[in-house]
Amino acid sequence: MSRVRMIDEIEMASSSQVETFEHIVESRGKMLRPYAAMLHRPEIARAAAALGAVIRYEGTMSDRDRELVIVTTAVERDCEFEISAHSVLALAAGLSQETVDSVLLRTPVDDTLDAELVDFVRELCRSDKVSDALFERSRARLGEDGVVELAATIGYYSMMAVFMNACEVC
Repeated sequence: MSRVRMIDEIEMASSSQVETFEHIVESRGKMLRPYAAMLHRPEIARAAAALGAVIRYEGTMSDRDRELVIVTTAVERDCEFEISAHSVLALAAGLSQETVDSVLLRTPVDDTLDAELVDFVRELCRSDKVSDALFERSRARLGEDGVVELAATIGYYSMMAVFMNACEVC
């Protein structure tokens, strides 16, 4: 059970929450649990939803790589909602079951390119830093814009996971 009241139906929203509620439903197709909890502060919910939309729908990372990064972040942050949602999306985006299983079990990933992304996520989530060597390898592969997008994706999904875990939303 959630630690905060879920505002998951429009009738539950106050006048100051209705516009954000409608915006999130319009952009996501339905009210998702993390935003239903965030709606207590509609400006935070709206900003989080906007950043999430940029990362998921306007980024330059392939769907496959983005979902690998998201599911790895979810595992590292112990967020069951994100793990279950993004494991399915990762497979649909073309990741192998073997790679997804390695991420879920926190074991090494065999594919070299996938392993580099997983290592970046794991290192950042576990130590709040990335070594110079790993950062430079990632920059060489993704470019400067790409490594910024990678770090921002990890940061966004870490924020969502920490929020959901703190409020026991999912």
